[in-house]
Amino acid sequence: MADPVRLVLTLSCEDKPGIVAGIAGTLANSGCNILDSAQFGDAETGLFFMRVEFMAPAGVLREDVAAALTPIAKRFEMNWEVRDTAEAMPILVMVSKFDHCLLDLVYRQRMGALPVKIVAVVSNHLDAKPIADMNHLPFHHIPVTRDTKAEAEAKLVDLVEETGAELVVLARYMQVLSEDLSTRLSGRIINIHHSFLPAFKGAKPYHQAHSRGVKLIGATAHYVTSDLDEGPIIEQDAERVSHAHPADELVAIGRDIEARVLARAVKAHAERRVFQNGVKTVVFRP
Repeated sequence: MADPVRLVLTLSCEDKPGIVAGIAGTLANSGCNILDSAQFGDAETGLFFMRVEFMAPAGVLREDVAAALTPIAKRFEMNWEVRDTAEAMPILVMVSKFDHCLLDLVYRQRMGALPVKIVAVVSNHLDAKPIADMNHLPFHHIPVTRDTKAEAEAKLVDLVEETGAELVVLARYMQVLSEDLSTRLSGRIINIHHSFLPAFKGAKPYHQAHSRGVKLIGATAHYVTSDLDEGPIIEQDAERVSHAHPADELVAIGRDIEARVLARAVKAHAERRVFQNGVKTVVFRP
């Protein structure tokens, strides 16, 4: 006999009365038991967002639940999907020379702390190849120059399609993606970068921060858009520092923040907790 299946429903639509009641009633009539539910109606945009995790009884498939939900989804013109929580999200990780975020993602995947499967590691350098090889991950070296950028991005798109990657993670990948690629993979690329006040740009941002005597350093994970480093924010964190921290120590602290912020963002996305809401996001935390 088949086992019960744990599923998650995510939806967004225009905010109207009856959505929650309709969803709850439909799931109950299908014999499903709601385990966790979160919803948010944005008064500014007029949009409604909902995430429902539930257990479907033995013998009831994801397709059966989706079929039962289809009428109410059409009624409210929802953007929606039902997924099996046991399915790890396939992700493609891109990295240049700084490998701390890649190492952290690999370790968390191995320990079962992230519901993802790294299907490929892509880099414009060879520095990360030993890490990929050691962890039995496919490694793809795609060099990028000003003259070969379009060709390199075409190879990346082919690789995303071949591997079935549902998310591209820029784990300190130090190349700016083109507007065409950012648009094509909209909502499917997460980037991590340092975030300070002031926002230090260029080489050695932590050394710049040290020279200015900053008191907080941090990092931001966001979706990639055609506007550089201005995509919808998913996760942020910061840590207090002082004049006593040398520049090299700020680098170490900053890398630790970057790794954990990126991991939290990837986990939230993989668990279908993140909804894009214009230039912002709605994130339902566990």
